Amino acid sequence: MPPTIILMGVSGSGKSVIGQKLAQRLGGTFDDGDDFHPAANKAKMSTGTPLTDEDRWPWYATLRQRILDMRGKTPVHIVGCSALKAIYRDRLRGEDDASQIVFVLLDGSRELITERMAARKGHFMPLSLLESQLTTLEITPDLVRVSIDAPPNEIVESIVGRLTSKV
Repeated sequence: MPPTIILMGVSGSGKSVIGQKLAQRLGGTFDDGDDFHPAANKAKMSTGTPLTDEDRWPWYATLRQRILDMRGKTPVHIVGCSALKAIYRDRLRGEDDASQIVFVLLDGSRELITERMAARKGHFMPLSLLESQLTTLEITPDLVRVSIDAPPNEIVESIVGRLTSKV
């Protein structure tokens, strides 16, 4: 099991719920990447305005530093972060190889994610930004793709199984 697992995907894919459950299952620590956004980024997204790459670079630098800071402090560090573009994942990966960091894509249909986002209360990310996120998502061969069309505990077991079989 790599020391860092990035749970990635569009808003509404379940990064926070699955991340917390996965951390509990593996005896690790979960960080919600959204908690590391500066207030200006959250304010921008809450108005329905997508972030630019320039908005994101300081946030990704903060997350990368958090990844490094958590090494050795927990058996596994799980970070929920959209990481939609390959270049964003490169920023999070730094010099790490696949034995140190893995990206798990929580993969679901537009319909399922729309339904989940519509049901959320009090989240800064509006449903109107889902389309831009789906358009931005870059699928690369290094991603471990896991379907989110199952109950959370089954999704967690699927992730554990996929990561254990990679070792």
